[in-house]
Amino acid sequence: MIITTRRLRHAPRGLSWLPMSTETPPFPEAHLVVGFDGSPAATRALDAAARLLSVRRPGRITVAWVAHLPSTVELSADAVAIVESDFDQVARELRTTAAERLADSGLSWDFQWRQGQIAHELIAIAESAQAARQEDVVVIMVGSSSSAMHRIVGSVAVSLARHAPVPITVVP
Repeated sequence: MIITTRRLRHAPRGLSWLPMSTETPPFPEAHLVVGFDGSPAATRALDAAARLLSVRRPGRITVAWVAHLPSTVELSADAVAIVESDFDQVARELRTTAAERLADSGLSWDFQWRQGQIAHELIAIAESAQAARQEDVVVIMVGSSSSAMHRIVGSVAVSLARHAPVPITVVP
């Protein structure tokens, strides 16, 4: 058998014979950080993340709830202990809700809850995921806010759009 190579007419010098590889390059994993507070908008964001990863594998979801007390609230030490206990209960309920929604998806997921400014904490989770696996594609997903107040003071989605170092998706 004789194999010949011919120089391509329009190929730049040195590129007329490029070796081909039959190996498929590694496909980066999608890591979706979904802000979840149990609201209808957050539930739509979680469902959208599951649908997206059902057709685009490999991937994983981090369901994230951020407990937030406005900075204007001042509480006694006893009140803080009660609120933190309530936060634990809410986190358990939200994790259960997420588990029910994702049960039949077969997707890899985890649940994190934090306390602080919502956008800041979602960004911190995304940055941590990106640092752990730099080849992954990390995206923050949140539901859109329907609160009239957010039109005046801004929403989590707006804050994320201004400060997130990774792409964001706002689900209507």
